[in-house]
Amino acid sequence: MAGRANRRILLGCAVVCAAAWSCADATVVRAAQTEPPSPAAGSNFPIASDVRLAGDEKKTRFVLDLDKPVQFRAFTLTDPYRAVVDISQVSFQLPAGVGAAGRGLIKAFRYGMVMPGGSRIVFDLTGPARVANSFMLDAANGQPPRLVLELEQTDGTAAVPPRASEVRPELRPAIADASAASLPAAAIAPKAAEPVDPRPVVVIDPGHGGIDNGTQSGGESEKSLVLGFGLALRDRIEKSGKYRVVMTRTDDTFIPLADRVKIARSQSAALLVSIHADALPRHEGDAQGATIYTLSDRGSDAEAERLAEAENKADAIGGVNLTEEPTEVADILIDLAQRETRTFSNRFARVLIGEMKRTVRMHKHPLKSAGFRVLKAPDIPSVLVELGYVSNKGDLEHLVSESWRSRTVGSMAQAIDAFLGKRLATAGPTN
Repeated sequence: MAGRANRRILLGCAVVCAAAWSCADATVVRAAQTEPPSPAAGSNFPIASDVRLAGDEKKTRFVLDLDKPVQFRAFTLTDPYRAVVDISQVSFQLPAGVGAAGRGLIKAFRYGMVMPGGSRIVFDLTGPARVANSFMLDAANGQPPRLVLELEQTDGTAAVPPRASEVRPELRPAIADASAASLPAAAIAPKAAEPVDPRPVVVIDPGHGGIDNGTQSGGESEKSLVLGFGLALRDRIEKSGKYRVVMTRTDDTFIPLADRVKIARSQSAALLVSIHADALPRHEGDAQGATIYTLSDRGSDAEAERLAEAENKADAIGGVNLTEEPTEVADILIDLAQRETRTFSNRFARVLIGEMKRTVRMHKHPLKSAGFRVLKAPDIPSVLVELGYVSNKGDLEHLVSESWRSRTVGSMAQAIDAFLGKRLATAGPTN
């Protein structure tokens, strides 16, 4: 497509001109196109069965009961203050509601899988603290193996976030190429180059995942609802054979926001659709219906600002070291490419609303905009779709309904085909 080619030329020049980009993470990202083995497939994962908190605002102890010892490491992060424990993958079978309330230095905590083979516990802290001690206790005197974490209050100077090399590799295996050392010889033998698939790439991004549950209501979590929807949308789009579909995640895995964008850019995607489900705080009343969001520097209204702020906290929830995130480059060439991309994003958003309103209940203001980090690829039209409000009884009933999902998936697939089909037709041959 001529337009896309021009934007990529501009971006290529921009990357050369903007030295700051050369400092960004150069990890080659491989999209999760095939579903990795389900955690249930390896039935031998250690089981975490209970937790206990003790102590006060000066010193707090966390104890996790397991059925076998595990490898782990613990560290603290700042802005906001958090403590993180990375452990080999476990099956969390903890009491319902555990982690919602804390004690002492711990305000609350959450847990989940952050990548195949790895789990994480993230503690929200009341202030600066350091890991005073962390260790595994073997089973003894009728007690199971226990992971113990002791936190101690500091003046703020000791809560220094670990270097990027110490934290970020823990998140990479979910989407990065497997290490050659871990593959059998047959898997790394040279292969004949595969033919290039010329079809446009559509990236479907189910929000949240793993340790980040997203919104929750009525026993349903956003991360599960949007994953099921995203997989159904993928299947519907692939049926036409016109497009190649790439998923940012196909299971309950945490993917940092920047990596979701990298997946789309590494695949030279023609379109990115991020799928979410909102919830309105009780004191803010009730809302219902689907909403389409595009990128803007300022939120179109207070609700859009609130939602963008909440969605952009996903990395903090997942225990990502935010202080290592590269700053954005204010370059005129990048800005020009972004302006054209935003025009196409808005155009697709209107096509999407036109299709969805025929079958889906829409919000009274269905098109909004805000500074969503997942929409910031400068060369890929991107939208974020809030399918509805899990805080609204009617919307939640729709979100768990197979028939509603089928209708909604159909309307979104139709919109994607209409938008990309028109662009392909107007762009003509690319060579």
